Amino acid sequence: MPKILVVDDEPDAVELVEFNLRGAGFDVVTAADGAEAIRKARSSTPDCILLDVMLPELDGLEVCKLLRRDPTTAAVPIIMLTAKAAEIDRVLGLELGADDYVTKPFSPRELVLRVKGLLRRGQAGPAKLEQFRAGELAIDVSRHLVTVAGKCVELTATEFNLLTLLAERRGRVQSRDQLLKDVWEYDSLIDTRTVDTHMRRLREKLGRAARHLDTVRGVGYRFVEG
Repeated sequence: MPKILVVDDEPDAVELVEFNLRGAGFDVVTAADGAEAIRKARSSTPDCILLDVMLPELDGLEVCKLLRRDPTTAAVPIIMLTAKAAEIDRVLGLELGADDYVTKPFSPRELVLRVKGLLRRGQAGPAKLEQFRAGELAIDVSRHLVTVAGKCVELTATEFNLLTLLAERRGRVQSRDQLLKDVWEYDSLIDTRTVDTHMRRLREKLGRAARHLDTVRGVGYRFVEG
């Protein structure tokens, strides 16, 4: 049974989310502040974290940053819960390593669907290739492993799936909307900066191998082998 860590300082919000997640077959662990969230993320090994931005003392953005720096929690999928008007929080959350965000007030059904979609991304990549190499970059899908010049690169599930999908469709331009549909599984149009932010983080992690990820201005991205 997948375990979800829900972090929010509003008891009513936690109760609503916990009820719906348990009804969908998830085990749920809760935390009411940032410090407790970090402790439970390390001790309970959740499969996904729902992290509210507005937390007392240590806010959700700082928690996200600390979790991504810790090897034991670096790859755990994180969905940020943000106020509808707080666009800066959504952008910063993605910059700091969140996989997705949901704005408040949200539909519990939508939240459950987002969690399920994110967990599916972690189980298997959308790409069909099993192993792939381009220069110093090597991808092993079955082992969920990416290396550059033999050195392992730690990627989140979303970053890994984004890279493998582009590699599978190498040479072909993928629009931001298409990537949202195929990697994030979003049928409705949302902020395409989600794609741009993940691409920026992916390039930073790949270092010199980022040259394989080409931006096609005004359209999207493509993987180039040369």
